[in-house]
Amino acid sequence: MDQHIEAILHGPRGPEIGAFFDFDGTLIDGYSASHYYRDKLSRRAVDLDELADLVAFSRLKQPTTADFEAMLRSIAGRMTGLAREEWAGTWKRLFCKQIAGTIFPEAWRLVQAHRHMGHTLVIASSATAEQIAPVADEFDIEHRLSSRLADDGGVLSGELDGIPLWGPEKAAAVRRFAAQRGMDLQRCHAYANGDEDRDFLASVGQPAAVNPQPALAAAAADQAWPVLSFAPRARVSMADRLRTIGSYGAMAASFAGGVLYDRLTGERRKALDVVSTVGTELGLLIAGIDVRIQGEQHLWSHRPAVFIFNHQSPLDLVVGLKLAQRGFTGVVKKEAAEVPGFGQFMKFADMAFVDRGNSHAARQAMAPAVEKLRRGISVGICPEGTRSYSPRVGPFKKGAFHLAMAADVPIVPVVMRNVGERMWRNGLWMRPGTIDIAVLPPLSVSGWKLADLDRKVEEARQLFVDTLAQWPESGSGVPKSPLYASIP
Repeated sequence: MDQHIEAILHGPRGPEIGAFFDFDGTLIDGYSASHYYRDKLSRRAVDLDELADLVAFSRLKQPTTADFEAMLRSIAGRMTGLAREEWAGTWKRLFCKQIAGTIFPEAWRLVQAHRHMGHTLVIASSATAEQIAPVADEFDIEHRLSSRLADDGGVLSGELDGIPLWGPEKAAAVRRFAAQRGMDLQRCHAYANGDEDRDFLASVGQPAAVNPQPALAAAAADQAWPVLSFAPRARVSMADRLRTIGSYGAMAASFAGGVLYDRLTGERRKALDVVSTVGTELGLLIAGIDVRIQGEQHLWSHRPAVFIFNHQSPLDLVVGLKLAQRGFTGVVKKEAAEVPGFGQFMKFADMAFVDRGNSHAARQAMAPAVEKLRRGISVGICPEGTRSYSPRVGPFKKGAFHLAMAADVPIVPVVMRNVGERMWRNGLWMRPGTIDIAVLPPLSVSGWKLADLDRKVEEARQLFVDTLAQWPESGSGVPKSPLYASIP
């Protein structure tokens, strides 16, 4: 992967170079349709004929475009009369509930490398347009080549709109797309995993097979195509599950010890500091998660401070506590109070719970946080307000910045990479590996004016986006940003 991305970053730039991505098995682990049918089975909404059609197709060794078209026509016929908007809403719901957790982090890195080079990004898939839309939106991929269901005034008619993009038809769609935009396909890239994608990969000059199925692997070996291996996302090993249970147990024991110490001595702040250091260290160690920090000196150079984090995972709280260690609390959305285990700890830590739908209540919740800052206790907050479904940085809310301005303390940006890989936003299980942290120099809010706050907040968000896109080398100095214009 690193060599492949380096080759992209040292190759030609410009929108005349396309990067075409298959969907199922390439951008996400497994097949989106499996989530759809599991959902239907859970609701007892699948009939026997439908199951028979799916089983028959799955048993075909080398399905043709005609085979896939017949199967898709069967599915389309069962959706006659369904509003297209409802069909799209089903896939948005499944994305939020399940599919987002199967996004390959390696695919995210590939897409961002091509985006950095100004390449035209395209998803090319035999899946329907509505299936791929939520993932395409999350990746911010504008161009989408897909199979389409016909409709009549926004209501699905039970027919297909054109030939499905399976096998040679996908390759033909790519050629048409490239011809319309004057692209030289020999300079374009393509990524896919399925045996049926041999024609698709052969249509470009820079193909790569991703976790290839047997026939595609053989073709890749014969044609000397690069083969990229992405780590599984859809399945969690038994070892990882056992590590996670042990990690939860260690953190719970530490929390219980902190509560007991508080009740015996009445020194809650000391109890919290012990839990923040011992509990998080032990929990991450058992889970097999290492935290690698750049700019660690900025965690201590200006305290108290408002620490801002990008928000990807339930692990964000654990990592944040490990980094801060002592003299620290947080501002979180009120829904977090109901998260088992973590919610009880947040209440014990006297965190400020904010009702995001009530601006007056939010200001009231912020008032105790301002007082804590004035008493020397630092505060952590995730300005996105809610966890993202991918490494994408969402819009920043202004609460953290108002907080820093009210208490006249600096803001310390803490950029976290790979946290969502170790534990997805809706996941229960942790995966071993490394979390990278870049603690950036503190931002002074002295002299900031409310009239300029929207611009300052967006500049802070862009600082996170740029850091994630171009991860800093150790000791690389002050990042390029208008926010650091006064720092040499």
